[in-house]
Amino acid sequence: MSPAGPALIPEFQLWQLVTYSFLHGGTFHLFVNMFAMWMFGVQIENLWGSRRFAFYFFVCVIGAALVQLVVATLAAEQGDVYPTVGASGGVFGILLAFGVLFPNQRIMLLFPPIPLKAKWFVILFGLFELGAGISGSSAGVAHFAHLGGMLFGLLLLLLWRRS
Repeated sequence: MSPAGPALIPEFQLWQLVTYSFLHGGTFHLFVNMFAMWMFGVQIENLWGSRRFAFYFFVCVIGAALVQLVVATLAAEQGDVYPTVGASGGVFGILLAFGVLFPNQRIMLLFPPIPLKAKWFVILFGLFELGAGISGSSAGVAHFAHLGGMLFGLLLLLLWRRS
């Protein structure tokens, strides 16, 4: 690790576990997150109501932040310091909930234009994120935050199912 490394790491504040999700890497990043939130979140919010939906979303956002914090800390030890922004971890949690709650609903992919059941779409997307995260092939994308949002969303769904 270089001597200048630790000086580049900003001090962590607890509220950053939520506030990072309100920042985005540009207009396209914001558009994609909000489009996915609308596309998959509307049916879930209609089913659960706004309060439960918002609670679930923020659990996913915080879960994504915690996972990404671990990954970013390990990367910082290797000299890679980078910011994490965006609501994608929460959006991936919403995507997971959609696949669990509406598993047989068909989704029309854009590229390639084929219909796919929601459960398979979520599984394939999760596997893609895992592969991209492990390989490091998409620099600048917080793949493990996406997976963290899905993981914490799944844990919350399982908790709710038990009670």
